[in-house]
Amino acid sequence: MTDHPSLQSHVDAWTQSIEAISELVTSLTEGEWNRATACPGWSVRDVVSHIIGIECELLGDPRPIHTLPRDLYHIKDETSRHMEVQVDVRRHHTGAEMTSELEYTIIRRSRQLRNDKREPDSVVPHVLPGAEDITLDELLQVRVFDVWVHEQDIRRALGVPGNLDSAGAQVTRDFLTRMLPYVVAKRAGGAPKSSVVFDIGGGEGELEFMRTVRVDENGRGTVDGSPSLGPTVSLSMGWETYLRLACGRVRPDAVADAVKVEGDRDFAQAILNQLATIP
Repeated sequence: MTDHPSLQSHVDAWTQSIEAISELVTSLTEGEWNRATACPGWSVRDVVSHIIGIECELLGDPRPIHTLPRDLYHIKDETSRHMEVQVDVRRHHTGAEMTSELEYTIIRRSRQLRNDKREPDSVVPHVLPGAEDITLDELLQVRVFDVWVHEQDIRRALGVPGNLDSAGAQVTRDFLTRMLPYVVAKRAGGAPKSSVVFDIGGGEGELEFMRTVRVDENGRGTVDGSPSLGPTVSLSMGWETYLRLACGRVRPDAVADAVKVEGDRDFAQAILNQLATIP
């Protein structure tokens, strides 16, 4: 248990997801480690390397001194370059080396989280370079989100679905929901007094929820769980489809058959095109 019960749910969600990843990769063959994921340029090994690297940095380990190859097409900016170092430095590690380092990292981070004496509102550095500092509570939410989304990346690459309604899924739902007003009102250019309903249904084992974004007369968006009568747009889709779109794992045209649109279709398409807010 942490010293602050309000943080325990995030710690538990992180633990569940990162241990699920460890279980998924423990018995992989070398070929399975190399399977491509929906993250551009990253294999299963690379995703696990990313997770290990971030958690090691949060433990205070020094970043590797490593020069990246010049032919990595998926490196678009300084953030992706920063993230790639922890990945590329492990590209020649064997499966046994990867699972051993992951297990050891989980042990170390679990101990750190268990013994952390800081207050939930303590200001801490963000894991992304150049990003503003955040609170410890916010940082833990970011780690739950990151680890759970990557758990799903690995599951899809390996064809092993699961945990779509876990505690990590619920943290991710709330994390992505907070971005919807920005997507609708700013990125998609929502007109004043417009409203958009996101009706996210689930198959067996998936989350199911509804959120409404309303744009006020000043062009500011807000989101809540109440229904809207006669919304400008209604978007209905499964939870996994929504997740893949919001995290940039798939283009809207590739899942058009899985998304039901009602209302202003041009506005709906603009929302779908701008829904991905995760680099």
